[in-house]
Amino acid sequence: MSLIKLENVNKTYGSGALAVHALKDVNLEIEEGYFYAIVGKSGSGKSTMLHILGALDRPSSGKMYLEGESVYDKSDKEIALIRRRRIGFIFQSFNLLSEHSVLENILMPSHLDNKEPDRERLMEIVTSLGLEDKLSYFPDELSGGQMQRVAIARALLTNPAILLADEPTGNLDENTGKEVMELMKESAKKFNQTLVVVTHDMDIAAQADKVINIVDGRIV
Repeated sequence: MSLIKLENVNKTYGSGALAVHALKDVNLEIEEGYFYAIVGKSGSGKSTMLHILGALDRPSSGKMYLEGESVYDKSDKEIALIRRRRIGFIFQSFNLLSEHSVLENILMPSHLDNKEPDRERLMEIVTSLGLEDKLSYFPDELSGGQMQRVAIARALLTNPAILLADEPTGNLDENTGKEVMELMKESAKKFNQTLVVVTHDMDIAAQADKVINIVDGRIV
């Protein structure tokens, strides 16, 4: 069984003459344990696909299954729970809360879910990412690479089925970007995560197990 399956997914923004057909009849299966890269030109629909895979944006039509369970016929509240518990996100802009410490940022998904975090798993993740001496720091005291490590730790903590990353090295210099990609791959492998990365960087795509190429809203 596929981890994620898209069936005839379409996404249209706007209507009439102003309609933008971001995704067109997309069928896709994401298998467990692989590193996927989604590539395509700007405006091709790759970020839209990532948002649908991550239950951030409903398709205009079609279905998505996560671990065999249909997602988009559920209520917004039910989808939010699936997203929080089964899907991890790593964004280009880090999306850290500046008024909260590194530890508080990492624990945010657990707090939102009113769950006590697994402290052993927390420390394993923090140590593997080299953040154990940064937990009391605030985001503006960190480098870009360190902030992205915090975002990775936050995404890993809830033990999601899949990690989704949108241009995760886009705000980093070349060397830091390479380091972050290695950490993401190592972390995904260590914690048994499936990794899906949207990127325009063909060097990153070349490292993936499978590449999904999108042209004008279609997989080619």
